[in-house]
Amino acid sequence: MLLTKLLQKDYTKNSDGYQLKLPLNLETIIPDNDSVRLLSQFVEAMDLTDLYSTYERINSVSPRTLLKIVLYSYMNGDYSSRSMELNCKRDINFMFLLEGSPAPDHATFARFRSIHFAPCSKRILAEMSNALFDMGEISGETIFIDGTKIEASANKYTFVWKKAVTKNQAKLLQKLADFVAECELLYDIKIVYGNTIKIKHVKKLRKKLYALKETENIVFVHGIGKRKTPLQKSLESYLNRLKKYNQQIHICAERNSYSKTDHDAAFMRMKEDAMGNGQLKPAYNLQHGVDSEYITWLTIGPQPTDTTTLIPFLKDAQEHLKFKYKNITADAGYESEENYLFLEANGQLFYIKPANYEISKTRKYKNDIGKIENMEYDVKKDIYTCRNGKKLGVDHIRHSKSKTGYVSEKAIYKCEDCNGCPYKSECIKGNNCKTLLEERTKTLQVAKTFLKHRKEDLDRILSEEGILFRTNRSIQAEGSFGDLKQDMQFRRYLSKGNANVLAESTLLAMARNINKLHNKIQNGRTGTHLFSIKSA
Repeated sequence: MLLTKLLQKDYTKNSDGYQLKLPLNLETIIPDNDSVRLLSQFVEAMDLTDLYSTYERINSVSPRTLLKIVLYSYMNGDYSSRSMELNCKRDINFMFLLEGSPAPDHATFARFRSIHFAPCSKRILAEMSNALFDMGEISGETIFIDGTKIEASANKYTFVWKKAVTKNQAKLLQKLADFVAECELLYDIKIVYGNTIKIKHVKKLRKKLYALKETENIVFVHGIGKRKTPLQKSLESYLNRLKKYNQQIHICAERNSYSKTDHDAAFMRMKEDAMGNGQLKPAYNLQHGVDSEYITWLTIGPQPTDTTTLIPFLKDAQEHLKFKYKNITADAGYESEENYLFLEANGQLFYIKPANYEISKTRKYKNDIGKIENMEYDVKKDIYTCRNGKKLGVDHIRHSKSKTGYVSEKAIYKCEDCNGCPYKSECIKGNNCKTLLEERTKTLQVAKTFLKHRKEDLDRILSEEGILFRTNRSIQAEGSFGDLKQDMQFRRYLSKGNANVLAESTLLAMARNINKLHNKIQNGRTGTHLFSIKSA
């Protein structure tokens, strides 16, 4: 063959010595137990009406086929839309899913994720969980909940802190009040009828100054090469800064911070700290609910801790799933009085490890005479007795309101007399108090409702069933994040915004569920819900 024949666009003309071989059907090449077959059959059985409703017209590749391809790519740890396009042209498993359709381009996959899948991601995940429930693969009774932080697709140093913005806004408003008062006095105009300066007052001042510019010799210039007067500079600078501060506070809403390149992300302290200085990074708090090793539900939020995520998670799951969980198992990060009362009112049993569970078993904790657990308590008189025999009675009741709006009640107990107590230094803690130790009196803060539910919870988690659930929580819930971060190598989101991040998390969970179902089928473990405790 002459080398000159190679220099043409159609390479099939050069295949002189190539013999086309059978089989031509891709299905005969793919192994019978390949996970791509399971994925195709599972997605075919799903009701995707919500996904189809996002399309006005459907091109050569159906939404169902696109979902199969995206899920299979996620199952193999490949999240790039360009890689999906390439695999559709080269990989026989992707060609099998296409069923003879032309390979979509990368933009089609990108639009599918952000425009079509994102609006209905929760309903599609619920469809998968309900299908697994009907198959008997998940119990529908016990859910194991845990959370992790995954870095957002935003730059590290794009933070906006609500506290700093509020402080700068207060300083600006003070300067603005002086500026407006000076202009009112200088030009004999009245702008503010009250004590508060707002953007509308600055705009009104600018409008009046424009009206008076001829009679008062006020000069306003615009464009390149023009020098602005100090009055115009101050007026425009104050207005722009005030607009910026108001907008930043509005974006922050209930959060303490946000990122300039992803407004829905909040800055959190991550476990992956390369600098070793506790650096904050923009991230999302991902919550997983795992049942029988499958991720049955998930939520995304800007909360840096897990405590306030439990109630929204359970409400969301109950709204979308066809079954209601009876047993809720979580770690110590979810313990709060509000969560206890919600679960009790919702008719659910809670297996939440108390925050002081581990430390309460230590000798130091048991010998600490200042702890209420180590004091004698008279239930009838509602009085605590300290090591020195002194009585601590209720002094007053304190109410406190959390960020979620929940009002808790604490009884403040005060000692009758701490003067000359030989155990005072051991009983009263806190070296940063300005009051001298000799002048201080022992007080206790007791949340009776919280302690009552904590005791019930502690008895529950120490039972045989509680130990079984806690063991499975550490295996199943934390194992789901291990699969995502280590096996699937997913440590940073590729998209921005709550909706797209939720869609990405849902695709990851669905892909992981198919992989898990495939492994259970091949290993003969279908229908198993809990790992048994191995005895020594």
